Parts: sequence; C-alpha cells; structure tokens
Amino acid sequence: MTVTATSVDHPEQLRPPVSPGRRRLLRLVPAAISALCGVLLYLSFPPRPLWWLALPAFAGLAWTLRGRTWKAALGLGYLFGLGFLLPLLVWTGVEVGPGPWLALVVIEAVFVALVGAGIATVSRLPAWPVWAAAMWAAGEAVRARMPFGGFPWGKIAFGQADGVFLPLAAVGGTPVLGFAVVLCGFGLYEAVRLVTERRRAHEVRRSAAVAALLSVAVPVVGAVAARALVSDKAEDGTATVALIQGNVPRSGLEFNAQRRAVLDYHARETLKLAAAVKAGKEPRPDFVLWPENSSDIDPFAYPDAAIVIDDAARAVGVPISVGSVVERNGKLLNEQILWTPGKGPTQTYDKRQIQPFGEYLPLRSLVGAINSEWTGMVRQDFSRGDKPGVFRIDGTKVGLATCYEAAFDWAVRDTVTHGAQMISVPSNNATFDRSEMTYQQLAMSRVRAVEHSRAVTVPVTSGVSAVIMPDGRVVRKTGMFVPAHLDEKIPLRSSETPATRLGVLPEIALVLVAAGGLGWAIVAGMRGRRAGRA
Repeated sequence: MTVTATSVDHPEQLRPPVSPGRRRLLRLVPAAISALCGVLLYLSFPPRPLWWLALPAFAGLAWTLRGRTWKAALGLGYLFGLGFLLPLLVWTGVEVGPGPWLALVVIEAVFVALVGAGIATVSRLPAWPVWAAAMWAAGEAVRARMPFGGFPWGKIAFGQADGVFLPLAAVGGTPVLGFAVVLCGFGLYEAVRLVTERRRAHEVRRSAAVAALLSVAVPVVGAVAARALVSDKAEDGTATVALIQGNVPRSGLEFNAQRRAVLDYHARETLKLAAAVKAGKEPRPDFVLWPENSSDIDPFAYPDAAIVIDDAARAVGVPISVGSVVERNGKLLNEQILWTPGKGPTQTYDKRQIQPFGEYLPLRSLVGAINSEWTGMVRQDFSRGDKPGVFRIDGTKVGLATCYEAAFDWAVRDTVTHGAQMISVPSNNATFDRSEMTYQQLAMSRVRAVEHSRAVTVPVTSGVSAVIMPDGRVVRKTGMFVPAHLDEKIPLRSSETPATRLGVLPEIALVLVAAGGLGWAIVAGMRGRRAGRA
C-alpha cells in the first residue's frame, strides 16, 4: 500500500474537534482576514507611499483562498474586493452622495469575487502563484473594459508609482507591472507555507520550493533589470512648458457665473505668468497648458469667452491649450483647443473615453426611476471623439489624454504611437474636493511616464498640477485649491519602450495563461473526482 503525504494549508485542520459555536467563529477568521487584506491593499495606494503593503495584502489573500472550494472563494474574494474598493472609491460620492459610490463598489467587487474563485481553482496546480497572478491580471483586463466601457481605477499598477517594481511598466505596461506585484505577494505566501511545512514534515517538494523562490525573485530581478529602459535623456531637445492652475470658486455663485469665473481665473493666472516672463523672473515658455474645463463657456459660440482667451494668449505670446465644452453639429464635446496668438483656434482634440454617469448617463430611464436628481446632473450626454490627440506646437508633438482617459492603457499609448514626444493630462478634479482621487490620478500619470518614457504634465483646475519626468519623478507640483502656475524645461523623446511597441499583447498573453491554468485545473479536478468514484 502506498501512502501519499498531503500538505495541510490551514492549521485548523489539525486541531481536535471543537464546539459548534467555536467552529462558527473559526469560520469567520478567513472572512475577516480577507476583508482586512483588502483594506491593506487600499493603504498601499496614494497618497500614502506604502506601495509595499500590496505584498502582504496578496500574501494574506492567498492564505484565505488556497485550497478552498470555488464557492467559498467567491465570497472571500468579494470581501477582499469590498475591503479594497470601499475606501479607495469613496471620492465618487463626494458630489452625489453615497448611493452611486456604494453601487459602483458593489458591482466592481463582483469582478474581484470571480477572480477569487479562479485563484482558488488554480491553487492546486504546480507553480500555482503564476496561474493565480495571471488570473488577477485577467480580472483587471475584464474590469477595464466592462460594463459601460470599463473602470480601470484600482489597477494594482496604479499603486506602485513609488515602488521598486515601477520600471516593469516600461516592459509590458500596467498588466505586467500589476502581475509582477501580485506574483511576488503570492510567492511570499507560498515560501512561508513551505517553510512551515518543512518544519512540520521535515521535507518539502523541491519543485514547489523552486517555484516559490522564482515567484519572488523574478519580479524583483526583472524590475532591477528594467531600470535600463527608464531614461530622462532629451532625444529631441527640450521644451519649456507652463501649466496654469486658475482654481475655482468654492461657493456663492450660480452655474453660469461660476463657469465664467473659472475662465477668468485661468486668464488672470496666465497674465501673471506673462508679467513674470516680461520682468525676466521666469523663462518664456514654448506653450501654455490649461486644464480640462478651464473654459466651459464655448469660445466658438460666445465671443466674450474667445476674447478672454485670445487676450491671455497675446499677453503670454505663445499658444495655449484650452480645455472647453463645445457644441458642434448637435454634439456636446469635451474638447481641447489649441489657441494661437493672432490666429485663434488652430487645432482641437475631442475626449474619446468619456466617463459613464459623469459625462454620459447609461440606462437613463432606469437611473431616473431610482433618483430623478441624478438624471438632472447629466442633462445632455457628451459625444466621443474619434481621433488620437496630438497637438503640433512649433515642432513639438504633445499627446493629450484628458483626465479620465489616463486610466485607460490604449488612450495614452496611441498618442505616443502617433508621434507624441511628451504627454499632457489636462484634468478637472474640483468636483471631488480634497479627496484622495487627485493623488490616485496623479499616480496614474507617473506610471504612464515610465510606461512610455515620456515627460507628463498634469494641469488641473484646482490641483494638484504637476510636471513628471520620464522616470516617474514629480519635479514640480502645486497645492490644492490655490491659483498657481508652473514652468519647467522637460525632455522631448521619440524612442518607444517595449510596452509602447507591444501594446495589448502582454495583457492578452496573461489572459491566455489564466485561461489555460483554469482549464487545466477544471479538467484535473474532474479526473480526480472520477478516480475517486472508481
């Protein structure tokens, strides 16, 4: 007779029988740990520079999921998702109350729950951390695309702007960076589990130990090696860029007056910049970048708005990229307008990835039936642009990804593949007050800088505006809810990183690995059940 030793993943399996009440309490332990690990993952995100907390968060998740049934893992994954997303996305309810925030979290956590079930299923395979980390990457890929065009907020990569793994963004973009972090976390758990098993059984499978070691070592070594891809070298010279943060009125103005005040604030700050340049206190910029919604009064339809913008452009003497809301051919567009002194508007870019429930309202009739006030906040849906945003300004190609678009891999990448030598992310975060949203979005731009090896500027109406170097360093930034301007000389670059060249291919590869592991685990499980019945 052959006796096969099996590993015990959960210590409670070795304990003597306990009372039913105590047993019920013990069953709550994995649930509590799963939720707490989700909170730990949230704490790894900006504005806290605690990126490394993602590793114990995923190590703890691995403890709760490994060896579980898919049904149990579904619930544990959902609790992990709630612990992570509830605090991470609280800013979505700043203006509209807790209803939309809670609805968003409840829906998004379903994707995490499904990933949890998948991780538990592949956790019985050899080298399971690889399959499990690919499963997480596949979940992020789906969540970034559906429903309503996807919601990539909370990608693991976006919490790693200060971390040692950041250079991996240049290798394969956010999917590879996120995969590496999750793999390392799962690998740490597996290493600890195997050490514990060795102490108890005095032996451990060599293949399992090698897999655990590689799961930790490969991401770290890969990140160190990828640093060679990160460079601030000015391949195409430099450009001196000015960012204008005009600030917004906090209260006391009705809607139309507030829109005009925001425009006036940005024009006023531009005039301050022009005066400083004239006095020799600041360098003359090559162009000026205003944020999204810096002129919600359509300058094509209202001559007074056009005069304000033109006066500012003439004063500073260089083109200004203005964020506006315009109506053209019956369509409402979130548009960037390049306004050239003496010529007026010369180029435009229409935002392509518009925000559901913010810039357009899916399921309008259903939402109106739940709360008519929500439909009133989005009276008319914005239309999508259909062309990549690249402004050509005196020989410099500036890629544009407006606010929400910075969360989407494709929306930033195709500005670079269309020749952008730097990237600008004009944004309007005033609606979200002083919440963490601003810092979460700034971290996205830092990751994008490394991903495509481009300097990134972030002009924001109310802050935080910033200038980011191609290595992800923030070299200049403003405070929040203050008028300010920044000017900085930045390197212009034209070379492409592997991430830029490969595009979506690394993500597709990870999805295929996850699908392959899931298929293998399901087939192996079916064979095992048949053998058991035989």
